[in-house]
Formats: sequence, structure tokens, C-alpha cells
Amino acid sequence: MAQGAKDLSFPSVPASFIGTYVPRHCGIATFTHDLAGAVAGVCGETLGEGRTVRIVAINDQPEGYPYGTEVSFEIRRNQKRDYIEAANFLNVAPVEVVCLQHEFGIFGGADGSHILSLLANLKKPVITTFHTVIKEPSQGQRETLKEVASLSTAVVVMASRAGEMLSDIYGIPREKIRFTHHGVPDVPFVNPSQYKEKFQVEGRPVVLTFGLISPNKGIEYAIDAIADVAKDFPDVAYIVLGATHPEIKRREGEMYRVSLENRVEEQGIEDNVIFFNQYVTLDQLCEFLLACDVYVTPYLSREQIVSGTLAYAIGCGKAIVSTPYWYAEEMVPQAHGRLVDFKDSCALAGEIRSLLADPEELEGVRKASYDFGRSMIWREVARRYVEVMQEAVAKYAPGVRRAEVRRRAVPTLKLPDVNLRHLAILTDQTGILHHAVFATPDRNYGYYTDDQSRALVVAAYNWKLFQDPAVLPLFDAYLSFILHAFKPKAGYFRNHMSYDRKWLDEGNEDCRGRALWALGAAVAYAPNEAVVGLAARLFAQASRHAEEMVSPRACAYTVLGCHEYLRRFSGASDVRRLREVLAYRIWYLFDGNAGGDWPWAEDTLAGESACLAHAIILAGRWLHDDKMLQTGLDALGWLVSVQTDEAGRLNVVGDEGPMTRDGERAEFAQKPLEVAGLIGACQEAFLVTRDQDWYGKLRMCFNWFLGRNVAGEPLYDSTTGGCCDAIQRTGINLNEGAESTIAWLHGLHMMHDVSVSQSLVGTLPFIGANVE
Repeated sequence: MAQGAKDLSFPSVPASFIGTYVPRHCGIATFTHDLAGAVAGVCGETLGEGRTVRIVAINDQPEGYPYGTEVSFEIRRNQKRDYIEAANFLNVAPVEVVCLQHEFGIFGGADGSHILSLLANLKKPVITTFHTVIKEPSQGQRETLKEVASLSTAVVVMASRAGEMLSDIYGIPREKIRFTHHGVPDVPFVNPSQYKEKFQVEGRPVVLTFGLISPNKGIEYAIDAIADVAKDFPDVAYIVLGATHPEIKRREGEMYRVSLENRVEEQGIEDNVIFFNQYVTLDQLCEFLLACDVYVTPYLSREQIVSGTLAYAIGCGKAIVSTPYWYAEEMVPQAHGRLVDFKDSCALAGEIRSLLADPEELEGVRKASYDFGRSMIWREVARRYVEVMQEAVAKYAPGVRRAEVRRRAVPTLKLPDVNLRHLAILTDQTGILHHAVFATPDRNYGYYTDDQSRALVVAAYNWKLFQDPAVLPLFDAYLSFILHAFKPKAGYFRNHMSYDRKWLDEGNEDCRGRALWALGAAVAYAPNEAVVGLAARLFAQASRHAEEMVSPRACAYTVLGCHEYLRRFSGASDVRRLREVLAYRIWYLFDGNAGGDWPWAEDTLAGESACLAHAIILAGRWLHDDKMLQTGLDALGWLVSVQTDEAGRLNVVGDEGPMTRDGERAEFAQKPLEVAGLIGACQEAFLVTRDQDWYGKLRMCFNWFLGRNVAGEPLYDSTTGGCCDAIQRTGINLNEGAESTIAWLHGLHMMHDVSVSQSLVGTLPFIGANVE
């Protein structure tokens, strides 16, 4: 049936498809486009010209892609708020059902958890197609997939084994799982010789592998096999079709492809192996497939539950020789193909040689493959999807939906976008300048390692949340400064550097603690292995003898740094022990000093007090010490309460003097740094307890930046992206220096980090919290 010719047995179901989308070079992008086009065709429309099928596209680059008119909404992969806005958009859009293409890596957040905020706020039935099902998932992967399934009306798999795994491993009810094949183009069964001339391989036996090239494809074993086959078939042509996978290219360049080319040269088969390093259109791909005699997938990993490339080869009637990854184990025998062991180039060569040596057998296998593939053409797959859509809409009837399908989502906080413009203006090749006159950097005050450390934490969190390449130069600048500030033999960090790069002091324990916090965050959220290596080495050097530190704030920041470090290297025994020693040291201060209505670790409330409570809340949880945890929660609750005025606004102790046991306190010179510390601590308390009261405190603290303060004016400057330095007796200090700007950005990143979790309260344990 041609696209646009309506199948009268299938009434139209207005649907929106969520996934990556063409022209992005991605397998799921192609799948989303082909499935959406086929569903539109079944419903009598042409994709992009009718109203039945629309697309919500996931972007992996800020500028997006030149999409077709069928794309109605775009989500920036790492922007959590976009997912919630997409849900709100779909809730009022004229669609009856949403079809989600799920693969962990295409969505932002830990294990792709950002998509949960969309699903939790959506008021339409959802059909989710799982493109990846992992046999031994991490805790985050398990919980994310389970919740995606829970928030879906039905789930679709493209292999029977995937359905069994969803049921047995993830506990998904079998009655919720639907099976349909991966779709394939509808092409005629033709003699390959008709297309070989197009690629200058006429008269030659042709073997083909296609797809985005990456090391797990095992192409080196196919090359070795071709070298063996060429002894009997010297004119054999092996075509390797496809561009290098974009993520592999970003991380490693063309190292793998070059290694394959070198292997071909070493084997002396340059005339037998042809590389087409390009991303091809569907029409071009079909021509390559129709020209080949044997299709090979020599993949190295068994745990691949679906392969679009293998499906396409079956649909085009190719003789298949493959390693026994899960999808191939299920599909290849039905297509009368051949399976060989992983990394066995001899067996691979044997099966290819056997097929090429027996033209009659080869033709029979090709015909059997084609006949089996007729049930996989996109028209048949689309019909099955429309059936599932109709079923989902019926199940999602009013009342049924609320009772059975989806829990109610809670309102979410609207947050400003993260704007790093002023941070970048304050940063030069040396590092971030400490002072500014209004919004202009003031070089007279030079640089402080403390500022670099706090800025590196912000850069690390920014990469964790958004993976915006614009932050990478800042990341490097701050890390480079900290490296220069460190004196390995002495084990400390110098702090103050003049603009002409002369060190003016030798630093202190607090400076060391902040640097360890920053280095731990850099290890946890490093953009590449080079950063991991340097940050981990510096952390190891700077943390030697750190258990001897006595400054409470140094101990607290080091605990935070240890925790971040353990997110990546959870088995690091020395770091675990250091976290434990310092956490108990802080707790003992509370235990020894608190009394009556003063549950605090010190006799005064001075600068950066919140980090003390933050450290023992965090450590108490992971050390499984309920008493430590409760001490931290109680102390933090008190700390917030004594800094909340009668109007319900945060009113932090000013920098003009500490608060004492008798209640005396400085009202002014209130600084953003204190507020950022409270936001971090309250965020930890909320994530640990899931108590909405902590979320309320968190919002109150954050709103201090936006005008809910004693001055009644915002300190955040939306025109520059900076933050004013303080609330003074005379009003707002309009200078926007490093400390205040970093504090704002730190608080804003914490709010973005918790926003999705808050939108899912009551539906999902915190994703990404477990580090051990």
C-alpha cells in the first residue's frame, strides 16, 4: 500500500512520536522517522503533510537540526525543564497517544532519567518501544526502566527474549508487553548483479557490513575472514558501509577506522575491502543491500537485543552470517542464515566460503530470508503499532487512567535557564578574577584558589547536567589554576595570586578542603579521561594526611569531595576511610558543643556554616549511621529556622559579625555564599528524606536570590548572568564578583538537579544518589 493510501480497517489515531529524529545521524532517529512515516501511511497521510502524526525530537546539540515540518517540539537533551514543558505541550496538543522510543543514552540525566519528568507530567496514554534491555543493569538503569514501563500504558519489544527479560528481570507485567518486528523497507527480491555495477563490483561476489562504525562491531574479525576467503575467491569484495559513530569520533577520533585500514594493508587485501565512510540515505542503503550476496554482522557483544542493520538485511533477502548476539540468535535461524562464535574469523570465513561456493544454496537462503522478512516490512509493523495505540487509548479512558495507568505528578518549580556568560567574562587564561566593579572584572584583587575551586564545582555540575561544550574551557582554566596552586611536598594549596601571577599567601586548611571538594567533583563528572586522570592524581596527593585537619569547614568540604570522588571510584578504600574519619570528627563537635536551644557544633554561627550539617547528613546516610544523619537533619533544620524571618523569608546572618548563643547577630552584609551553602545542604536533606518540608526550605533559600529577602530585591542579574555581592544596610551591593556569581550558579545547578526528582515524588526513588 503506498503511503497516503488509507487502510480503512485502521481508523486514524492522532499520535506524537518522541525520539531522536532525522537528519540526526542515529539509528533511533531513522527508526522514529520510518515508523512515523509508516503509521501516517496506514492512516492515509503523508508524513509532514497531515495532522495525524507529529514528532517531538530530542536534540544533542544546542542549535538542533533542520527538521521537517512534522517536528512540532524540540527537547534539549540535558535541559530538564524542556521535558516538563514538552509534557505540558503534549497535554494540550491534538494527539490521543504518545509513542516513545527509549534508549538510555538519548535522554539526559543519570541513566536517561530526564525522560521520567515528561512521562510523570503527561496526561496522555504512552506506548514505549524499548530499543535496549540490559540483562545485568545498574541500579539506576533498573529503576529508570521500571519507572518508564510503569508510566507507560503498553511497552513494545522487537525480540521475544526482550519481553522475557522485561518480565523476569524488571518485573514488568507480561500483559503489558507487546511484540512487533523491527520494521524494514519494502523492496523487491532481485538478483544482486542488477545493482553491483553501481558500485563498480560487477561480476564479483559481494559481502557487506553496514552501520555506524565502532569497536564493538568486530569488523577486524570480518577483515581477517575475508583475507581467508580471498584465497579461494580472489575477486571477493567486502564493503564496510557507514560513518564512524559520532560519540566514538568525539572521544577517539578515527582511531578504530584507521586500525581497520592498517589491518587491510597488513593482510594485503586492499583490492578486496572497500570502505564507504559516509552516512547514507535509505534509498542508498537499499541499493547497497540489494547489491550484496552475503551480509555479515561480526559483533562482539552478546547483549544486543535488537539490530536494525540485521533486520534491514533480512528484509532485503540477504544470506546472513552473524555472531550469536541475542537478536541474531532469534532472527538468523528463522531467516535460514548462519551463526558463528564470537571472534572466530576462521568459522566466519568458512560460512562465507560455503555460501559463495554453492550458488544454488545461496539463492535458497536469500529467498528464505526475503520470505521471512515480508512480515517485517514497515506497513505491517505500522498496522501492529496502530492496533496497540487503539488498545492504549481504550485502556486510558477517564477514570481508568488515573486508577491504573499513571500516578498524579506534582507541580514543578519554574527555574531560570543556566547562563554562564558572566562567569566566562570573569574568567581569563589564568582563572576567575575575584572582584568586579559592577559587572566589569577588576584586576586589582587578582585571583583566589577558593574561587577556582567553587567555580570548578559549578563547571563539573554543569557538565553533569547539560554537557554543554561551552563550559569545557572554563573547566580547564579552573583545574589548571588549582594544579598550579598545589605544593605537592607540603600538601597544601596557595590561595591568593596577584594579577601579575605572584603568590601572595600560603593558603590554609579551608582552602585545601574546598580544593578537595572541587577535585572530587571533577573526578565524578569529568568530560574526559584526561581530566579524570589529573583530578584523581591531585586528589590523591592533596588528601594525604588530610585526616589530621582540624578546621571544621576543611573537614566538611573534604567529606563532600570524598563523596563526589566515590561516585566514580566507589571502591577507593582510602577515600572511604577519610570520609568516615572526618565525618565523625564533625559529628563529635556537634555532640560535644550542642546543648539546650543551641544544637550547633560551634559557639557561634559564622561564615559557611551549612557545610557542617551537609557533611554529616550525607555521611550519615552512606555510613548507615542514623544518629549522625539525624543530628545533621536536626542541626540544619535549626540553622534554617533561626535564619527565617516572620515573613517567611530567608534572612541569613550577615558578614558583619557572627550569631552568638544569646541570639545576637549581624543583620547585614548578607552574602550569596551562605545561601548557596544552605541550598546544597537542604537539597541533600530532601533527597535523603523525601520530606516536602525540606523542599519548601530549599525553595525559600533559592528565592532569596530572586527577591524574597529583607531588601525585597533580586540579587540575580538576568541581563548579565551574574549575581550581586551582598545585601548591605544601604541596599544591594551591585558589584558582581566571582564569589557571588559562583554562589548563584551553584544554587541554580542544585535546583535544576533536584527538579526532576521533585516532579516524581511518590513515583520513584531518587535516581543517581547511590554511589556505592
